[in-house]
Amino acid sequence: MSEVPAELKYLKSHEWARREADGRVTVGISDHAQDALGDLVYVELPDVGQKLVAGEKFAVVESVKAASDVYSPVSGIVVEINAALADAPETINRAPYGEGWMAVIEPEAGWDGAELLDAAAYAASIS
Repeated sequence: MSEVPAELKYLKSHEWARREADGRVTVGISDHAQDALGDLVYVELPDVGQKLVAGEKFAVVESVKAASDVYSPVSGIVVEINAALADAPETINRAPYGEGWMAVIEPEAGWDGAELLDAAAYAASIS
């Protein structure tokens, strides 16, 4: 069974969002997604400063099996990307909720993540 940390919020399309103490939101793909994709060989991340719209594509991951779009769980501005993934995309396979994070977003004012799934709802959607 895939790991589904309780403190995160999720999209049905298998992205996760973690609200940080400074209000920013760290995002990545779930353990379920990386497992389904298999060994990742390439990651295309957004540019720092890029404006993202919730529910729209912001990145691409490629595995030996397939390429998959990654959708933003939040609207806002990209303030940081995990540049280490360019040389080591397999980090997402090893630690999707840790070192395998993809981007940090400064969310639009008022965002609270209420539209995202909690861990129980996400776990139910993948079981």
